[in-house]
Formats: sequence, structure tokens, C-alpha cells
Amino acid sequence: MKRTILLIEDNEQNRYLATFLLANAGYTVVPAADGQLGIELAGRILPQLILLDIQLPAMDGYAVASALRRNPQLADIPIVAVTSYAMVGDREKALAAGCTGYMEKPVNPETFVVEIESYLKGT
Repeated sequence: MKRTILLIEDNEQNRYLATFLLANAGYTVVPAADGQLGIELAGRILPQLILLDIQLPAMDGYAVASALRRNPQLADIPIVAVTSYAMVGDREKALAAGCTGYMEKPVNPETFVVEIESYLKGT
């Protein structure tokens, strides 16, 4: 069974890289360029994993994570913050907003898929 990953990321180059790496590993990647579209798509496609940028236009990733967690259909789907926010406390803030995990950008193309797969165990 092909697993679906929702990628909420506004930067086209970051979207391309993550999609390329994940698609080559056999995943279906559904992109969303902003938080509102990401929330709508999540409810529609019920992905196995959500990758979430924190620095998004209009609605930041913290607000998106909180909104996703308020939807009972999405409550058990892992959300991984993939962000350039790497200051002290940023990881904790992402986890407090509802994220399951946290990864810093830039991602390492050699380890990205393995890191993502660690959040898919048991789904």
C-alpha cells in the first residue's frame, strides 16, 4: 500500500526537494502551499503523515498544527515540523502546538526519508 504524505510548505524549492525524495521512496506526496489549504486537504485525504513548515504566509505552522489537532479525524496522524526555526525553545513550541516531531532545515537528502519513516512506524 502506498502511503500518502501531506506536505504543507510555501517554498517551491523545499516542496520540490521533499516531494522528489519521498516520491522516489514510493510515497504519494500531496502538496499545499499554505496552511489553510493544508488543513482542508488533510481532512479530505486523511494522510498517514503531515510535514509542516512553521514559517507560512497568513497562518503560521503553529496555528495550523493546533487546527489540525482540533479535528478528531486527524488527531492520530503524526505531524512533523520541518522548519528553519532552530533557536532554543522552537522545538518545544512546535511540540506544544501539536506536532509529533521536529526536523531542522535544510534537510539532509541522504537521511530525510529515513527520518520521516521513523514517524510512520505503526501507521
